[in-house]
Amino acid sequence: MSQAESANALTEPTFSGHRPAGAGDLSVESHGIAPVPEDQRYGSPGRLFTVWFAPQVNMTGVFTGTLAIVLGLGFWLGLLAMVIGTVLGSLVVAYLSTWGPRTGTGQLPNARMAFGGGVVLPAALQWLSSIAWDALVGLFGGEALAVLLGIPFWAAVLIVLAVQGVVGVFGYELIHRLQAVLTVILFVTFVVFAVKLVGGHDVITPAVVHGPDLVGAFVLEVTIAFSLAVSWASYAADFSRYLPVESPRLRVFGFTFAGIVSAYILVQGVGIAAAEAIGEHTAEGVRQVMGGGLLGGLALLIIAVASIGSGVMNDYSGSLALQTIGVRVRRPVSAVLVTVLAFGLILWLHAADTATRFTDVLLLVSYWIPAFVAVVVIDWLIRTRGRLSLNPAEERTERRDAAAALVVFVVAYAAAIPFMHTTLIEGPVARAWHGADIAYFVNLAVAAVLYGGYRSLRARGASSRGASSC
Repeated sequence: MSQAESANALTEPTFSGHRPAGAGDLSVESHGIAPVPEDQRYGSPGRLFTVWFAPQVNMTGVFTGTLAIVLGLGFWLGLLAMVIGTVLGSLVVAYLSTWGPRTGTGQLPNARMAFGGGVVLPAALQWLSSIAWDALVGLFGGEALAVLLGIPFWAAVLIVLAVQGVVGVFGYELIHRLQAVLTVILFVTFVVFAVKLVGGHDVITPAVVHGPDLVGAFVLEVTIAFSLAVSWASYAADFSRYLPVESPRLRVFGFTFAGIVSAYILVQGVGIAAAEAIGEHTAEGVRQVMGGGLLGGLALLIIAVASIGSGVMNDYSGSLALQTIGVRVRRPVSAVLVTVLAFGLILWLHAADTATRFTDVLLLVSYWIPAFVAVVVIDWLIRTRGRLSLNPAEERTERRDAAAALVVFVVAYAAAIPFMHTTLIEGPVARAWHGADIAYFVNLAVAAVLYGGYRSLRARGASSRGASSC
Protein backbone atom coordinates (compact mmCIF):
# COMPACT_ATOMS: atom_id res chain seq x y z
CA MET A 1 0.00 0.00 0.00
CA SER A 2 1.37 3.39 -0.95
CA GLN A 3 1.49 6.37 1.35
CA ALA A 4 -1.25 8.07 -0.67
CA GLU A 5 -3.50 5.01 -0.46
CA SER A 6 -3.02 4.84 3.29
CA ALA A 7 -3.93 8.49 3.69
CA ASN A 8 -7.09 8.16 1.62
CA ALA A 9 -8.25 5.24 3.75
CA LEU A 10 -8.38 7.36 6.89
CA THR A 11 -9.36 10.74 5.46
CA GLU A 12 -12.55 9.89 3.56
CA PRO A 13 -15.04 12.73 4.19
CA THR A 14 -17.50 10.23 5.68
CA PHE A 15 -14.94 9.32 8.32
CA SER A 16 -14.62 12.88 9.59
CA GLY A 17 -17.29 15.16 11.04
CA HIS A 18 -18.31 17.13 14.10
CA ARG A 19 -16.05 16.71 17.14
CA PRO A 20 -16.70 17.70 20.76
CA ALA A 21 -15.00 21.03 21.47
CA GLY A 22 -14.11 20.15 25.06
CA ALA A 23 -15.21 18.45 28.26
CA GLY A 24 -18.95 18.87 28.72
CA ASP A 25 -19.76 19.34 25.02
CA LEU A 26 -22.57 16.79 24.68
CA SER A 27 -23.43 17.49 21.06
CA VAL A 28 -23.62 14.51 18.69
CA GLU A 29 -20.14 13.38 17.62
CA SER A 30 -20.25 12.45 13.95
CA HIS A 31 -16.45 12.27 13.67
CA GLY A 32 -15.23 8.77 12.82
CA ILE A 33 -11.83 7.17 12.28
CA ALA A 34 -10.01 10.17 10.81
CA PRO A 35 -7.19 11.37 13.12
CA VAL A 36 -8.23 14.13 15.53
CA PRO A 37 -6.07 17.22 14.81
CA GLU A 38 -3.62 18.03 17.60
CA ASP A 39 -5.04 21.55 18.07
CA GLN A 40 -8.51 20.09 18.75
CA ARG A 41 -7.55 17.74 21.58
CA TYR A 42 -8.62 18.22 25.18
CA GLY A 43 -9.00 16.51 28.55
CA SER A 44 -6.63 14.91 31.05
CA PRO A 45 -5.58 11.28 31.60
CA GLY A 46 -7.47 11.17 34.91
CA ARG A 47 -10.78 10.69 33.10
CA LEU A 48 -9.52 7.34 31.80
CA PHE A 49 -9.98 5.79 35.23
CA THR A 50 -13.75 6.19 35.22
CA VAL A 51 -14.22 5.42 31.53
CA TRP A 52 -12.53 2.06 32.15
CA PHE A 53 -13.85 1.36 35.66
CA ALA A 54 -17.59 1.69 35.11
CA PRO A 55 -17.92 -0.62 32.04
CA GLN A 56 -16.46 -3.53 34.00
CA VAL A 57 -18.78 -3.18 37.00
CA ASN A 58 -21.69 -5.21 35.71
CA MET A 59 -23.16 -8.69 35.96
CA THR A 60 -20.97 -10.00 33.12
CA GLY A 61 -17.97 -9.69 35.43
CA VAL A 62 -19.93 -11.18 38.32
CA PHE A 63 -21.01 -14.13 36.20
CA THR A 64 -17.42 -14.67 35.05
CA GLY A 65 -16.43 -14.87 38.70
CA THR A 66 -19.06 -17.54 39.38
CA LEU A 67 -17.42 -19.72 36.72
CA ALA A 68 -14.48 -20.27 39.11
CA ILE A 69 -16.86 -22.08 41.44
CA VAL A 70 -18.53 -23.91 38.55
CA LEU A 71 -15.06 -25.17 37.58
CA GLY A 72 -14.53 -26.40 41.15
CA LEU A 73 -11.69 -24.08 42.19
CA GLY A 74 -13.19 -22.75 45.39
CA PHE A 75 -12.86 -19.17 46.64
CA TRP A 76 -9.14 -18.57 47.15
CA LEU A 77 -7.81 -20.43 44.10
CA GLY A 78 -10.57 -18.92 41.98
CA LEU A 79 -9.67 -15.43 43.19
CA LEU A 80 -5.96 -15.99 42.55
CA ALA A 81 -6.57 -17.25 39.01
CA MET A 82 -8.88 -14.32 38.31
CA VAL A 83 -6.35 -11.74 39.54
CA ILE A 84 -3.52 -13.25 37.48
CA GLY A 85 -5.57 -13.26 34.27
CA THR A 86 -6.99 -9.80 34.89
CA VAL A 87 -3.62 -8.17 35.54
CA LEU A 88 -2.03 -9.73 32.45
CA GLY A 89 -4.88 -8.65 30.19
CA SER A 90 -5.08 -5.16 31.66
CA LEU A 91 -1.38 -4.50 31.10
CA VAL A 92 -1.98 -4.93 27.37
CA VAL A 93 -4.98 -2.60 27.27
CA ALA A 94 -3.24 0.08 29.34
CA TYR A 95 -0.22 0.09 27.03
CA LEU A 96 -2.35 0.38 23.89
CA SER A 97 -4.32 3.20 25.51
CA THR A 98 -1.17 5.33 25.41
CA TRP A 99 -1.37 5.31 21.60
CA GLY A 100 -4.52 7.45 21.53
CA PRO A 101 -2.85 10.77 22.44
CA ARG A 102 0.12 10.00 20.16
CA THR A 103 -2.02 9.42 17.05
CA GLY A 104 -5.44 10.99 17.68
CA THR A 105 -6.87 7.80 16.21
CA GLY A 106 -8.76 4.75 17.47
CA GLN A 107 -7.21 1.30 17.93
CA LEU A 108 -8.42 -0.40 14.73
CA PRO A 109 -7.63 2.63 12.52
CA ASN A 110 -4.15 2.63 14.09
CA ALA A 111 -3.78 -1.01 13.07
CA ARG A 112 -3.83 0.06 9.41
CA MET A 113 -0.17 1.03 9.88
CA ALA A 114 0.73 -2.64 10.40
CA PHE A 115 -1.89 -4.42 8.29
CA GLY A 116 -2.40 -1.95 5.45
CA GLY A 117 -5.47 -2.96 3.42
CA GLY A 118 -5.43 -6.31 5.25
CA VAL A 119 -6.80 -4.50 8.32
CA VAL A 120 -10.22 -5.45 6.94
CA LEU A 121 -9.92 -8.90 8.57
CA PRO A 122 -9.19 -7.81 12.18
CA ALA A 123 -11.63 -4.91 11.74
CA ALA A 124 -14.38 -7.32 10.70
CA LEU A 125 -13.58 -9.55 13.67
CA GLN A 126 -13.66 -6.51 15.95
CA TRP A 127 -17.04 -5.46 14.57
CA LEU A 128 -18.46 -8.94 15.16
CA SER A 129 -16.85 -9.02 18.62
CA SER A 130 -18.54 -5.73 19.48
CA ILE A 131 -21.90 -7.27 18.68
CA ALA A 132 -21.04 -10.34 20.78
CA TRP A 133 -19.96 -8.22 23.74
CA ASP A 134 -23.11 -6.14 23.42
CA ALA A 135 -25.00 -9.40 23.83
CA LEU A 136 -22.92 -10.62 26.78
CA VAL A 137 -23.61 -7.49 28.82
CA GLY A 138 -27.13 -6.83 27.48
CA LEU A 139 -28.16 -10.34 28.54
CA PHE A 140 -27.96 -9.44 32.22
CA GLY A 141 -29.33 -5.94 31.81
CA GLY A 142 -32.39 -7.30 30.07
CA GLU A 143 -32.82 -10.03 32.67
CA ALA A 144 -32.66 -7.51 35.53
CA LEU A 145 -35.16 -5.14 33.91
CA ALA A 146 -37.53 -8.00 33.10
CA VAL A 147 -37.54 -9.13 36.74
CA LEU A 148 -37.92 -5.56 38.01
CA LEU A 149 -40.79 -4.52 35.72
CA GLY A 150 -42.41 -7.92 35.28
CA ILE A 151 -42.24 -7.70 31.49
CA PRO A 152 -41.11 -10.25 28.87
CA PHE A 153 -37.36 -10.65 28.56
CA TRP A 154 -37.29 -9.59 24.91
CA ALA A 155 -39.13 -6.35 25.72
CA ALA A 156 -36.69 -5.56 28.54
CA VAL A 157 -33.76 -6.16 26.19
CA LEU A 158 -35.27 -3.74 23.66
CA ILE A 159 -35.50 -1.02 26.32
CA VAL A 160 -31.89 -1.55 27.42
CA LEU A 161 -30.58 -1.53 23.85
CA ALA A 162 -32.65 1.52 22.88
CA VAL A 163 -31.18 3.65 25.69
CA GLN A 164 -27.74 2.28 24.92
CA GLY A 165 -28.12 3.15 21.25
CA VAL A 166 -28.96 6.76 22.06
CA VAL A 167 -25.79 7.17 24.12
CA GLY A 168 -23.77 5.51 21.36
CA VAL A 169 -25.10 8.04 18.86
CA PHE A 170 -23.92 10.99 20.98
CA GLY A 171 -20.50 9.40 21.25
CA TYR A 172 -17.19 10.12 22.95
CA GLU A 173 -17.95 12.92 25.39
CA LEU A 174 -21.30 11.62 26.63
CA ILE A 175 -19.72 8.21 27.15
CA HIS A 176 -16.97 9.74 29.31
CA ARG A 177 -19.53 11.73 31.31
CA LEU A 178 -21.84 8.76 31.77
CA GLN A 179 -19.02 6.51 33.00
CA ALA A 180 -17.88 9.14 35.52
CA VAL A 181 -21.35 9.18 37.10
CA LEU A 182 -21.76 5.41 36.91
CA THR A 183 -18.39 4.81 38.60
CA VAL A 184 -19.72 6.30 41.84
CA ILE A 185 -23.16 4.67 41.63
CA LEU A 186 -21.87 1.22 40.72
CA PHE A 187 -19.06 1.22 43.27
CA VAL A 188 -21.47 2.00 46.10
CA THR A 189 -23.99 -0.57 44.87
CA PHE A 190 -21.50 -3.41 44.61
CA VAL A 191 -19.94 -2.60 47.99
CA VAL A 192 -23.42 -2.80 49.57
CA PHE A 193 -24.04 -6.05 47.71
CA ALA A 194 -20.72 -7.47 48.95
CA VAL A 195 -21.54 -6.51 52.56
CA LYS A 196 -24.99 -8.11 52.31
CA LEU A 197 -23.46 -11.21 50.78
CA VAL A 198 -20.74 -11.66 53.40
CA GLY A 199 -23.25 -11.09 56.19
CA GLY A 200 -25.67 -13.80 55.10
CA HIS A 201 -23.75 -16.45 53.17
CA ASP A 202 -20.73 -18.73 53.48
CA VAL A 203 -18.51 -17.23 50.78
CA ILE A 204 -15.23 -19.08 51.46
CA THR A 205 -15.80 -22.34 49.63
CA PRO A 206 -13.08 -25.01 49.21
CA ALA A 207 -11.87 -26.49 45.94
CA VAL A 208 -13.77 -29.62 44.89
CA VAL A 209 -11.40 -30.78 42.13
CA HIS A 210 -7.92 -32.16 42.67
CA GLY A 211 -4.73 -33.16 40.90
CA PRO A 212 -4.56 -32.61 37.12
CA ASP A 213 -8.22 -31.54 37.04
CA LEU A 214 -7.44 -28.77 39.53
CA VAL A 215 -4.50 -27.54 37.43
CA GLY A 216 -6.62 -27.62 34.28
CA ALA A 217 -9.45 -25.69 35.94
CA PHE A 218 -7.03 -23.11 37.37
CA VAL A 219 -5.42 -22.47 33.98
CA LEU A 220 -8.85 -22.23 32.33
CA GLU A 221 -10.01 -19.65 34.88
CA VAL A 222 -6.82 -17.61 34.32
CA THR A 223 -7.59 -17.70 30.60
CA ILE A 224 -11.24 -16.72 31.13
CA ALA A 225 -10.20 -13.71 33.24
CA PHE A 226 -7.47 -12.83 30.76
CA SER A 227 -9.91 -13.01 27.86
CA LEU A 228 -12.32 -10.67 29.62
CA ALA A 229 -9.65 -8.02 30.22
CA VAL A 230 -7.68 -8.36 26.97
CA SER A 231 -10.89 -8.17 24.92
CA TRP A 232 -10.68 -4.39 25.46
CA ALA A 233 -7.30 -4.28 23.67
CA SER A 234 -8.89 -3.61 20.30
CA TYR A 235 -10.83 -0.70 21.87
CA ALA A 236 -8.03 0.84 23.94
CA ALA A 237 -7.06 3.99 22.00
CA ASP A 238 -10.69 4.73 21.06
CA PHE A 239 -11.30 6.39 24.42
CA SER A 240 -8.01 8.28 24.69
CA ARG A 241 -7.75 9.62 21.12
CA TYR A 242 -8.96 13.11 22.05
CA LEU A 243 -6.30 13.58 24.74
CA PRO A 244 -3.53 16.11 23.96
CA VAL A 245 -0.42 14.65 22.40
CA GLU A 246 1.70 15.81 25.37
CA SER A 247 -0.40 13.80 27.86
CA PRO A 248 2.07 11.92 30.11
CA ARG A 249 2.19 8.31 28.93
CA LEU A 250 2.70 6.94 32.43
CA ARG A 251 -0.51 8.61 33.61
CA VAL A 252 -2.47 7.40 30.59
CA PHE A 253 -1.20 3.88 31.26
CA GLY A 254 -1.73 4.07 35.02
CA PHE A 255 -5.31 5.38 35.02
CA THR A 256 -6.38 2.87 32.37
CA PHE A 257 -4.76 -0.04 34.20
CA ALA A 258 -6.10 0.99 37.59
CA GLY A 259 -9.64 1.42 36.28
CA ILE A 260 -9.82 -2.01 34.67
CA VAL A 261 -8.02 -4.01 37.38
CA SER A 262 -9.80 -2.48 40.37
CA ALA A 263 -13.21 -2.91 38.74
CA TYR A 264 -12.65 -6.52 37.73
CA ILE A 265 -11.24 -7.52 41.11
CA LEU A 266 -14.31 -5.99 42.75
CA VAL A 267 -16.97 -7.59 40.56
CA GLN A 268 -15.33 -10.94 39.85
CA GLY A 269 -14.46 -11.28 43.52
CA VAL A 270 -18.13 -10.71 44.30
CA GLY A 271 -19.03 -13.29 41.66
CA ILE A 272 -16.74 -15.93 43.19
CA ALA A 273 -18.18 -15.22 46.64
CA ALA A 274 -21.79 -15.12 45.40
CA ALA A 275 -21.72 -18.17 43.12
CA GLU A 276 -23.70 -20.38 45.48
CA ALA A 277 -26.24 -17.63 46.15
CA ILE A 278 -26.99 -16.50 42.62
CA GLY A 279 -26.00 -19.34 40.29
CA GLU A 280 -27.41 -18.90 36.79
CA HIS A 281 -30.39 -16.95 38.12
CA THR A 282 -28.24 -13.86 38.26
CA ALA A 283 -30.82 -11.05 38.53
CA GLU A 284 -33.17 -12.89 40.87
CA GLY A 285 -30.21 -14.05 42.93
CA VAL A 286 -28.99 -10.47 43.37
CA ARG A 287 -32.43 -9.29 44.47
CA GLN A 288 -32.60 -12.05 47.07
CA VAL A 289 -29.14 -11.28 48.42
CA MET A 290 -30.13 -7.60 48.73
CA GLY A 291 -33.18 -8.64 50.78
CA GLY A 292 -35.85 -7.91 48.17
CA GLY A 293 -38.10 -4.88 48.57
CA LEU A 294 -36.93 -1.40 47.63
CA LEU A 295 -33.23 -2.21 47.96
CA GLY A 296 -33.57 -5.31 45.80
CA GLY A 297 -35.51 -3.39 43.15
CA LEU A 298 -32.93 -0.60 43.14
CA ALA A 299 -30.17 -3.17 42.65
CA LEU A 300 -31.96 -4.59 39.61
CA LEU A 301 -32.35 -1.12 38.12
CA ILE A 302 -28.67 -0.41 38.60
CA ILE A 303 -27.74 -3.73 36.96
CA ALA A 304 -29.73 -2.67 33.90
CA VAL A 305 -28.06 0.75 33.86
CA ALA A 306 -24.64 -0.88 34.30
CA SER A 307 -25.20 -3.01 31.21
CA ILE A 308 -25.95 0.17 29.27
CA GLY A 309 -22.70 1.72 30.50
CA SER A 310 -20.71 -1.24 29.25
CA GLY A 311 -22.70 -1.68 26.05
CA VAL A 312 -22.09 1.84 24.80
CA MET A 313 -18.37 1.10 24.71
CA ASN A 314 -19.07 -1.79 22.35
CA ASP A 315 -21.36 0.33 20.18
CA TYR A 316 -18.78 3.11 19.93
CA SER A 317 -15.80 0.91 19.10
CA GLY A 318 -17.92 -1.21 16.79
CA SER A 319 -18.82 1.92 14.83
CA LEU A 320 -15.13 2.74 14.35
CA ALA A 321 -14.39 -0.86 13.35
CA LEU A 322 -17.10 -0.78 10.67
CA GLN A 323 -15.56 2.35 9.17
CA THR A 324 -12.12 0.72 9.32
CA ILE A 325 -13.48 -2.13 7.20
CA GLY A 326 -14.21 0.56 4.63
CA VAL A 327 -17.98 0.88 5.00
CA ARG A 328 -18.80 4.50 4.25
CA VAL A 329 -21.44 5.13 6.88
CA ARG A 330 -21.49 7.86 9.51
CA ARG A 331 -20.29 6.83 12.96
CA PRO A 332 -23.64 7.38 14.77
CA VAL A 333 -25.46 5.20 12.22
CA SER A 334 -22.97 2.36 12.54
CA ALA A 335 -23.22 2.56 16.36
CA VAL A 336 -26.97 1.94 16.10
CA LEU A 337 -26.37 -0.97 13.72
CA VAL A 338 -24.20 -2.79 16.28
CA THR A 339 -26.94 -2.35 18.88
CA VAL A 340 -29.65 -3.75 16.63
CA LEU A 341 -27.67 -6.85 15.64
CA ALA A 342 -26.92 -7.66 19.29
CA PHE A 343 -30.63 -8.24 19.97
CA GLY A 344 -30.81 -11.65 18.27
CA LEU A 345 -27.62 -12.90 19.95
CA ILE A 346 -28.96 -11.93 23.38
CA LEU A 347 -32.10 -13.99 22.83
CA TRP A 348 -29.96 -16.98 21.79
CA LEU A 349 -27.74 -16.69 24.89
CA HIS A 350 -30.81 -16.55 27.10
CA ALA A 351 -32.60 -19.48 25.46
CA ALA A 352 -30.77 -22.38 27.16
CA ASP A 353 -27.64 -23.38 29.11
CA THR A 354 -26.54 -19.81 29.67
CA ALA A 355 -23.31 -20.72 31.47
CA THR A 356 -21.97 -22.87 28.62
CA ARG A 357 -23.03 -20.49 25.86
CA PHE A 358 -21.67 -17.52 27.82
CA THR A 359 -18.26 -19.19 28.27
CA ASP A 360 -18.09 -20.22 24.60
CA VAL A 361 -18.90 -16.73 23.31
CA LEU A 362 -16.59 -15.10 25.87
CA LEU A 363 -13.62 -17.16 24.71
CA LEU A 364 -14.35 -17.39 20.99
CA VAL A 365 -14.85 -13.65 20.38
CA SER A 366 -11.37 -12.81 21.67
CA TYR A 367 -9.06 -15.66 20.58
CA TRP A 368 -7.78 -13.49 17.71
CA ILE A 369 -6.79 -10.50 19.85
CA PRO A 370 -3.35 -11.59 21.21
CA ALA A 371 -1.95 -12.12 17.69
CA PHE A 372 -3.41 -8.77 16.66
CA VAL A 373 -1.67 -7.15 19.63
CA ALA A 374 1.68 -8.80 18.85
CA VAL A 375 1.65 -7.60 15.24
CA VAL A 376 0.60 -4.00 15.90
CA VAL A 377 2.94 -3.59 18.89
CA ILE A 378 6.00 -4.80 16.96
CA ASP A 379 5.14 -2.50 14.05
CA TRP A 380 4.54 0.37 16.47
CA LEU A 381 7.86 -0.03 18.25
CA ILE A 382 9.70 0.08 14.93
CA ARG A 383 7.82 3.16 13.72
CA THR A 384 7.93 5.28 16.87
CA ARG A 385 11.63 5.20 17.68
CA GLY A 386 12.47 8.75 18.74
CA ARG A 387 9.02 10.12 17.76
CA LEU A 388 6.55 11.63 20.21
CA SER A 389 3.58 11.43 17.85
CA LEU A 390 2.64 10.26 14.39
CA ASN A 391 -0.28 10.59 12.01
CA PRO A 392 -1.47 7.16 10.82
CA ALA A 393 -2.96 8.74 7.68
CA GLU A 394 0.53 9.80 6.62
CA GLU A 395 2.38 6.59 7.51
CA ARG A 396 3.73 4.37 4.74
CA THR A 397 2.90 0.66 4.81
CA GLU A 398 4.81 -1.64 2.44
CA ARG A 399 2.67 -4.21 0.68
CA ARG A 400 4.89 -7.11 1.74
CA ASP A 401 4.82 -5.97 5.38
CA ALA A 402 1.03 -5.78 5.29
CA ALA A 403 0.84 -9.22 3.68
CA ALA A 404 3.22 -10.67 6.27
CA ALA A 405 1.13 -9.19 9.09
CA LEU A 406 -2.02 -10.79 7.73
CA VAL A 407 -0.38 -14.18 7.14
CA VAL A 408 1.09 -14.21 10.65
CA PHE A 409 -2.29 -13.22 12.10
CA VAL A 410 -3.99 -16.20 10.43
CA VAL A 411 -1.20 -18.71 11.11
CA ALA A 412 -1.05 -17.75 14.80
CA TYR A 413 -4.79 -18.35 15.14
CA ALA A 414 -4.46 -21.76 13.47
CA ALA A 415 -1.56 -22.65 15.77
CA ALA A 416 -3.69 -21.88 18.82
CA ILE A 417 -6.63 -24.13 17.86
CA PRO A 418 -5.20 -27.32 19.47
CA PHE A 419 -5.03 -25.43 22.77
CA MET A 420 -8.63 -24.11 22.76
CA HIS A 421 -11.23 -25.46 25.17
CA THR A 422 -14.88 -24.69 24.39
CA THR A 423 -17.86 -26.88 23.52
CA LEU A 424 -17.45 -25.76 19.90
CA ILE A 425 -13.67 -26.19 19.67
CA GLU A 426 -11.96 -28.63 22.00
CA GLY A 427 -8.35 -28.94 20.94
CA PRO A 428 -6.44 -32.18 21.59
CA VAL A 429 -3.85 -30.45 23.78
CA ALA A 430 -6.50 -28.78 25.96
CA ARG A 431 -8.32 -32.11 26.26
CA ALA A 432 -5.12 -33.90 27.27
CA TRP A 433 -4.37 -31.16 29.78
CA HIS A 434 -7.70 -31.62 31.59
CA GLY A 435 -9.34 -28.55 30.05
CA ALA A 436 -6.40 -26.15 30.50
CA ASP A 437 -6.88 -23.54 27.76
CA ILE A 438 -3.69 -21.63 26.89
CA ALA A 439 -4.74 -20.73 23.35
CA TYR A 440 -4.51 -16.97 24.02
CA PHE A 441 -0.90 -17.24 25.12
CA VAL A 442 0.05 -19.55 22.24
CA ASN A 443 -1.63 -17.14 19.83
CA LEU A 444 0.43 -14.24 21.24
CA ALA A 445 3.73 -16.12 21.31
CA VAL A 446 3.48 -17.53 17.78
CA ALA A 447 2.57 -14.15 16.30
CA ALA A 448 5.35 -12.37 18.19
CA VAL A 449 7.99 -14.88 17.09
CA LEU A 450 6.89 -15.02 13.45
CA TYR A 451 6.22 -11.33 12.85
CA GLY A 452 9.13 -10.18 15.02
CA GLY A 453 11.42 -12.54 13.15
CA TYR A 454 10.15 -11.31 9.80
CA ARG A 455 10.65 -7.63 10.66
CA SER A 456 14.11 -8.40 12.05
CA LEU A 457 15.13 -10.14 8.83
CA ARG A 458 13.72 -7.24 6.80
CA ALA A 459 15.76 -4.76 8.82
CA ARG A 460 18.94 -6.81 8.38
CA GLY A 461 18.31 -7.06 4.65
CA ALA A 462 17.84 -3.31 4.39
CA SER A 463 21.06 -2.71 6.36
CA SER A 464 22.99 -5.12 4.10
CA ARG A 465 21.71 -3.39 0.97
CA GLY A 466 22.60 -0.02 2.44
CA ALA A 467 26.12 -1.16 3.28
CA SER A 468 26.73 -2.72 -0.15
CA SER A 469 25.63 0.47 -1.91
CA CYS A 470 28.22 2.56 -0.08
